[in-house]
Amino acid sequence: MFKFIHYSENNGKYNMDFDSYLLNEAVKHKINTPILRVYGWKPKCVSLGRNQNPESINYKYCTDNNIDIVKRPTGGRGLLHDDELTYSFICPIDFLENGSSIITSYKEISSAIIQGFKYLNIELELGGKKADTAHDYCMLLSTGADLCCEGKKLIGSAQYRTQNYLLQHGSILFSYNKSLLKNIFTEQINPSILTCMKEINPNITRKDITEVLKKGFCDYFSISFL
Repeated sequence: MFKFIHYSENNGKYNMDFDSYLLNEAVKHKINTPILRVYGWKPKCVSLGRNQNPESINYKYCTDNNIDIVKRPTGGRGLLHDDELTYSFICPIDFLENGSSIITSYKEISSAIIQGFKYLNIELELGGKKADTAHDYCMLLSTGADLCCEGKKLIGSAQYRTQNYLLQHGSILFSYNKSLLKNIFTEQINPSILTCMKEINPNITRKDITEVLKKGFCDYFSISFL
């Protein structure tokens, strides 16, 4: 059985603290039930990867524009959380068939998401074709941890592992503001690299994504939700 935590919108500190709490409780009590949580961010928030240099973003611009800044427990580069849906997935490493390998664990979790998006007639594929480590904005990188639609990045993911458990975060874009991103990350946003749900199908809602994520995880791992 999975534990599913329904969609809610919270500030950045709450979101990261809650995910850290869920992971710590799983470790402390040796919980074998995987957890899938979906949520949004209010107000807008920039999350920095666990080991990311904070100087990679324009702090003054964020402060002046009421954009929160938090550190994620997971790795990766900076993300602006605005018009999107975020998922977090927590499980024992041995829940996955090849969980001891970071690369294969990303593939397994991504396969569940790929399966779910098929219910929306959207074909996703693993990233990795356009990786460029020069970028500070996560969505301009495409690695094996990410998912693309027609060659453009849609979902960026990152992991953190501790005591044989993992936490994986993923950000699913509904839209993106190129001007806002440029001011925060001081990078030109190339629309040929990334995409969003409003470009793929503007009629798809957060509720739709939530439901297909649940179905995808249930189908792929042959398990049901509590």
